[in-house]
Amino acid sequence: MRLYILLLYSRETTIHYIQAMQLTGKKAPALTLQDQDGVSISLADYLGKKVLLYFYPKDDTPGCTKEACNFRDRLNELQQHGVQVLGVSKDSVTSHKAFADKFQLNFPLLSDESTDTIQAYGVWKEKSMFGKTYMGISRDSFLIDETGVVQKHYHKVKPAKHVDEVIKDLT
Repeated sequence: MRLYILLLYSRETTIHYIQAMQLTGKKAPALTLQDQDGVSISLADYLGKKVLLYFYPKDDTPGCTKEACNFRDRLNELQQHGVQVLGVSKDSVTSHKAFADKFQLNFPLLSDESTDTIQAYGVWKEKSMFGKTYMGISRDSFLIDETGVVQKHYHKVKPAKHVDEVIKDLT
């Protein structure tokens, strides 16, 4: 007996998923966004370094706080592997500033209120909660090498285990 499972996704969700998956091995989409201090940061600023570009749904929520604090606590380890961490969400610069200050985050949080960068990386997706569907950010990360090429796409990461996964891939 064979069991077939049919998963139905909206056209938009499918397109974004395929788009994100197709980035591995390709040049990372360019970005220039403001960090929590209002400073414009471009991905090009980090050529010559590895970048872990992580997308998260919302400042100061349980999963996002757990993930950000894990990056904070293990930033030295990541930096020993030549990795710069950059967080991206749709939250404002002001929200990022409050979040970074509250949890003493030691890396840039980039504001993409327009979702242009979020969409370029294919992580703006249809979600559902309590039977209601809405668009939001998928908790995905991209490990980008020194030349700006996406080496790995981490899909729907677990906040408590993500840093371990990245460090394992770097060693």
